[in-house]
Amino acid sequence: MFKFFSLLGLSKRAGMLAAGEAKAENAVRQGEAQLLVLAIDASDNTKKKFHNSALYYGVPIIEIGTKEELGHAIGEEYRAIIAGTETGFAEKLYAWAKQ
Repeated sequence: MFKFFSLLGLSKRAGMLAAGEAKAENAVRQGEAQLLVLAIDASDNTKKKFHNSALYYGVPIIEIGTKEELGHAIGEEYRAIIAGTETGFAEKLYAWAKQ
């Protein structure tokens, strides 16, 4: 799990993430999102909204970490949803999350 959060932070510094509901939603709709990372303690409405979007647009989605853990990994306070916008980072994040 440490590798996952470290790579998430690296992705943020490289500008390969869209963090927060509005930015993640825009990334999905514009076809830029390669992966959605959803906090396990996100609200039911947020979970439903992004699971539906992921299904509709064909974007993989994983639920991992808390809002605080996701936010801390990218140097912010809290984040319920993060979209990975670069294929290489997204594939690595997905692989490490599934371990």
